[in-house]
Amino acid sequence: MLDRIPPRERRDLVVAWLAISVAFALIFRSLWGNAVDALLVFIISFLTAGIGFVLHEMAHKFTAIGYGYWAEFRMNAQMLLVAMLLAALVGFVFAAPGVTEIYGSYITRERNGRISLSGPLTNLVLCIPFALIYVIAGGGWPALLGLVGLRVNAMLAFFNMLPVGILDGSKVLEWNKLVFSAVFLLSLGVLIWSVL
Repeated sequence: MLDRIPPRERRDLVVAWLAISVAFALIFRSLWGNAVDALLVFIISFLTAGIGFVLHEMAHKFTAIGYGYWAEFRMNAQMLLVAMLLAALVGFVFAAPGVTEIYGSYITRERNGRISLSGPLTNLVLCIPFALIYVIAGGGWPALLGLVGLRVNAMLAFFNMLPVGILDGSKVLEWNKLVFSAVFLLSLGVLIWSVL
């Protein structure tokens, strides 16, 4: 599987993973009691937002490959900077670190919709183990890991399902309005539940 991730894509993924982790650590800075707490928050962000982001992009990539296309993630350095600045200044993460570009012959609307849907669905599936960690842990840093993982993946799913511009939601909506509505409402519901 790693042979399908060329060096440039690996570099882009690592840089974006670190930047997204910093951005999410910044929005949870109210938990920074001291330097050790700040480091733990970064580690939690690295494990939750980072894994959610990487698996989201890899879902796009390997779904596209499954259809016979080639796909590679390309980071957008300006958007990574915007994400970190917004997190630091406003306490909000606009997570659009780049895009998985698909190469090949004509892509049907259905295939493009399914490839786009695979990312947010991955984040929704990741909500399950993080919710279980939160419930089972009962408190402390493990419970925080579960709660942050649940919230971050719910945010990633909901944000990416917005039917705007190049976000996944616009391609899913273009393909199938019923599927879009179901996944959009599910991601909104999980996000609301995670906040409550």
